[in-house]
Amino acid sequence: MGIGHYIKDIGRGKDGARALGRAQAADLMGQVLDEQISDLELGAFCIAMRIKGETPEEMAGFLDATHARLNKVPTGQVPTVVLPSYNGARKLPVLTPLLALLLAREGVAVVVHGSATEDKRVCSQAVFSQLGIEALAQVAPAAAGQVQFIPTGVLHAGLDRLLAVRRVVGLRNPGHSLVKLMNPCDSESGPALVVSSYTHPEYLHSMSATFALTGQHALLLRGTEGEPVADARRTPAMDVFKDGQTRRVQDQQEGSLVQVPELPAIDAAATAVYLEHVLQGLLPVPQAIALQVQHILQEVKP
Repeated sequence: MGIGHYIKDIGRGKDGARALGRAQAADLMGQVLDEQISDLELGAFCIAMRIKGETPEEMAGFLDATHARLNKVPTGQVPTVVLPSYNGARKLPVLTPLLALLLAREGVAVVVHGSATEDKRVCSQAVFSQLGIEALAQVAPAAAGQVQFIPTGVLHAGLDRLLAVRRVVGLRNPGHSLVKLMNPCDSESGPALVVSSYTHPEYLHSMSATFALTGQHALLLRGTEGEPVADARRTPAMDVFKDGQTRRVQDQQEGSLVQVPELPAIDAAATAVYLEHVLQGLLPVPQAIALQVQHILQEVKP
């Protein structure tokens, strides 16, 4: 075993590197997730892919390997929404928990998964904890009207190890795209919609191509600082993917808002208080997030 022969292909620099096929990518990622490789090989893989960039075929293979190994969340026939939350708050409050709770209020089961990949950002897990929603220690069935937060390590320890490389080398790697694309739910027992986001425009094209190639059911938008929730200050375009087909369900709304929504400080406690006030009707739901909720509900509760 070992991934040295793959590194020879992907590690030849931006112009000289060769892309892997889907089956090769699945084999490579399988060895990474099974922790069959050394730390040196893992670091070389991460740096090589960072320089080369992932193709949709490679990401599809990475997803194949990941989906085959995850501890899956049983969903039954409950309409379920998956929210990957990995970026957290840097300049704006992390409102992924608000999106999750608004959806749960409509009877949807919401599975939020994530881990803190940077110490300086406020993560969704911290906000959920302030609200009394603690991270699960093991996978549990999704339930209608409830939100569950699952740390990445509970879904798969090898995937958590891959994400942790960022703390050593300071750069993202394919794992950070992978977690935004994957569906941790047991798809054989019921449908689930993955709500994903991108920050840089180039990822719109690569993520769209991967969703189309893999046939997943997903909603993709330019989120808030990489989180899967619409920016409260503007409404982004939103695309839905299903069975290899793509539809635009929300056009980007140009121009500035007449009135900017009242937003809290980025710390977890202030964000939790703001969420409670919105859910109690004391503050309005930001329009962009309200529209996002509507589009998600149309997909999971047609």
